[in-house]
Amino acid sequence: MEEAYAAHFDPASKTRGGLVTRQDSSSLNSLLSSLAGRTILQIIPQLEAGGAERTTIDVAAALAEAGARPLVATLGGRLISELQANGGVWAPFPAKTKNPLAMAMNVRQLAQIIRDEKVDLVHARSRAPAWVALGAARLTHTPFVTTYHGSYAGQSILKVLYNSVMARGDSVIANSQYTADRILRMHPFAADRIHVIHRGTDFRAFTPAQVDAGRVHRLRQSWGLAPDDRIVLLAARLTGWKGQRVLIEAARLLVAEGLTDTKFVLAGDDQGRDAYVRDLRGRIAEAGLTDVVRLTGHCTDMPAAYLAATVVTVPSIEPEAFGRAAVEAQAMGAPVVVSDLGAVPETVLAPPQVDPHVRTGWRVPPNDPRALADALAHALALGETAREGLARRARTHVHSHFSLERMCAQTLGVYAALIEGGG
Repeated sequence: MEEAYAAHFDPASKTRGGLVTRQDSSSLNSLLSSLAGRTILQIIPQLEAGGAERTTIDVAAALAEAGARPLVATLGGRLISELQANGGVWAPFPAKTKNPLAMAMNVRQLAQIIRDEKVDLVHARSRAPAWVALGAARLTHTPFVTTYHGSYAGQSILKVLYNSVMARGDSVIANSQYTADRILRMHPFAADRIHVIHRGTDFRAFTPAQVDAGRVHRLRQSWGLAPDDRIVLLAARLTGWKGQRVLIEAARLLVAEGLTDTKFVLAGDDQGRDAYVRDLRGRIAEAGLTDVVRLTGHCTDMPAAYLAATVVTVPSIEPEAFGRAAVEAQAMGAPVVVSDLGAVPETVLAPPQVDPHVRTGWRVPPNDPRALADALAHALALGETAREGLARRARTHVHSHFSLERMCAQTLGVYAALIEGGG
């Protein structure tokens, strides 16, 4: 059955123009072996919580396992101890500054680190430190890699120029095909240097067998749910573009049509957006959904949350650069309903792109409460056999294409190819 999914969708084999997404496995293994004894430096503002930060640590761990020496130049942060526990080496550096004068001075400081530590390759993961790293890499004739982690905003000439540093690497990693297409539109000069490497998920944590019933029970209790309540989960920080308003309206439509025994959980940190929270609560009250829609705050146990959910939705109204929640939910076997927008559709198989029997979730037009309500109704109505089949397909799909091991192997393959002179 896995071959059927690959026939419909294999992001690793997708190629367009100069985009590079896969290497022959034997040549990749040969390249990876060449990293032993090499020193690779990643640079990022701080090692706090976040996707780029997490990926930095994951790649450092993979480098250490390959016998390389992984340096991370960063100001500091709560994840420094985890970096070190995974074999990474912290190189304290004022990478967070956006002051142009300080950045100019930092170029020579970083160049000296590159020389002293005998760095073989520099990888930048954020714009301000990327300008510093670009200058230092050119001064020292060191291969330079960038990763486009998000959809950088701004259309002015100055902003486009500032953002363009993320397309100036000798190799440019895009975390999705959507991101790669955006790079091509904004910075076409990088067309022959783009590698699509989807963000990887650690499936050792996101697997049902690793989540005991007690974790799920405690989480449901903290959300104030009855034992027989079904859950539609939206796990995202509380901000307008994540689609909480759309889900509230979809919930209103479903309840008006007779839906019962289902709670809609909006799990996410408000990050100080008090006005937005007041707006959400007002909409919930006005729709008569006070006992149906719950704002539960930040969730610290996402594997348990996905396992508790009957359906997980990602109803974003602006493009996501990847779509981690959809991947993690599918890994946990939860049906997913996502907006057909940005990179999230790359992670979910759905008609008309695939046959219905290959489906791993539903895609709906963004900002369309009616379409979202209809898809949620279909997902909630799945019988046990259909749900198990969907979960099995979804897990196979995400394990095949979005694993942490795959991401790390492809990233290290980019490093090795540049160091060996293959580009």
